[in-house]
This record gives sequence, C-alpha cells and structure tokens, in this order.
Amino acid sequence: MSKPELEQAFHPDPVLQVRELCVDYITDNGDFNAVNSVSFDIGKGEIFGLAGESGCGKSTIAFAINRLHKPPAFISGGQIHFNGQDLLKLSDKAINTLRWSEIAMVFQSAMNSLNPVLTIQEQFADVLRHHKGMTDQQAKDRAEKLLDLVNIPRERLSEYPHQFSGGMRQRLVIAIALSLNPKLIVMDEPTTALDVVVQREILQQIYQLRDEFGFSVLFITHDLALMSQLCDRIAIMRNGEIVEVNASKKIRNQPQHAYTQKLWASFPNIHEAKHAQGEPA
Repeated sequence: MSKPELEQAFHPDPVLQVRELCVDYITDNGDFNAVNSVSFDIGKGEIFGLAGESGCGKSTIAFAINRLHKPPAFISGGQIHFNGQDLLKLSDKAINTLRWSEIAMVFQSAMNSLNPVLTIQEQFADVLRHHKGMTDQQAKDRAEKLLDLVNIPRERLSEYPHQFSGGMRQRLVIAIALSLNPKLIVMDEPTTALDVVVQREILQQIYQLRDEFGFSVLFITHDLALMSQLCDRIAIMRNGEIVEVNASKKIRNQPQHAYTQKLWASFPNIHEAKHAQGEPA
C-alpha cells in the first residue's frame, strides 16, 4: 500500500477494515486466485465505491464480507474487521446474527432476491420476526414505514414480487435491507438491469436514506460514470487487485493509474461524436 495510487485506501473513522484479503477457487485445473491481498476501509456514513470490469473480483469481496462463499470458493488469507470484530473469526451462529442486523446486502437481481411465492409483507415479517422477535402486526407497521421511505404505497404490501416493476422491486430490496437499521449495506450491482432514469431515482434515494440514517454503503458496479455520481471514494479493481483508491472527484478528473484512465476512455464522448459527424458541439 505504499503506492501513491493507494494512499487514500484507508479512513480515520472506519466501520469496516479489510486487510490483505485473499479469496481462492479450487478447480479441477488447480487453484484460482480471485482476490489478491486487497486492503481498504469504509468510513462511518461513507458511500464507498468498488469499480472494475466483470470478473475482476468485486462481487467476491462482497460475498467475503458477508461470509457467503460456498465451495469451491474459500477465503485463504487476510482480515475483515467490522466495528472491531474480525468477521472471519466469528462462529457461524454469530455471523448469522450479524447479517441483516448489522450488515445487510442488496444483490444484483431484485427478482432473484425476493421469494416469488411470498407477499412483500411476509418477506418483511420473516426478517423482523427472526431478528427482532416482532409480532405480525409489529412487523406490518415497520414494513409500512419502510415502504414510505422508498416511495411505494403501503397498500401494496399484500402483493407479490411479480406485480412490481423492476425499479420498484429494487426499492423493495433496499427497504428490506434497511429493516433492521444496519450500519453497513453492501450493494452489488443494484441498478444494472434498470434504465437510466430509474437508476438515477434509486441512486438519489440511496443518498437521501444514507443522510437520514447514517449507514455506510459499499457500492459495487462496473459503471464508473454512474458510481462517480454517488460515492465519496472509489476503489478501482483489476484482476483481483485494487490498483487505485481516491476521492470520487479525483478518480473522475485526475485518475492516476493507467487502468483507471483506460476505463474513463472507454466511455463514449457525445461531443466528440458530434464533431466526427460535422455537427457543432
């Protein structure tokens, strides 16, 4: 971490500290190192972005933080500290208690995250009964307040996931993630399948909810332009390693690493396109 591109990886008031994390996959053709000695912090109340091309290890890190890996994947080294606890040393029972109540996760596909045969009310109730011991009525009251936060009418609690649009389903998943007031929310490609208008609406909602409740966010996407609108700091990943970390504005305007520069260069420039067609910019 002595490289200048990585000097901003750490935070003076972290809620999450990842140190030298390594994740491997055991295959018939040998071991594959998916994440190689990754280190970074996420500050309290910070929105921290993790960007890079598909297959670079972003989601692998998200799963490692939540200890959701199953064979052939395994965490082969490093530490993950959350509020002073090393998550990799916690028992299965302890990590199950911590999930949702302290660290919640929003997965890439909302439709796959929601149970298609349960109403939205039942899915809220499952989480709230298990972690808080709420009655059905208490869970319903809590769910209604959460729907208010994400601008979904309360009367739709009795409906099923297929009755909602893609953007509404994604907001439902975010509301369920917020149900226990976690300190950290991991969002793995939460807007990938949505059009740009809905993407912007959801990003604005995440930002407003963060300001209201003070939770931290790990926001994962391959879309660097989208991420730069939301995050306080951004880490750039390539081939299982972090190659640059900096404030969002500096990542956008003054990228230091050659790979970050190439990522920005891959985005089309509308003005250049107009020049090429002989139109005024």
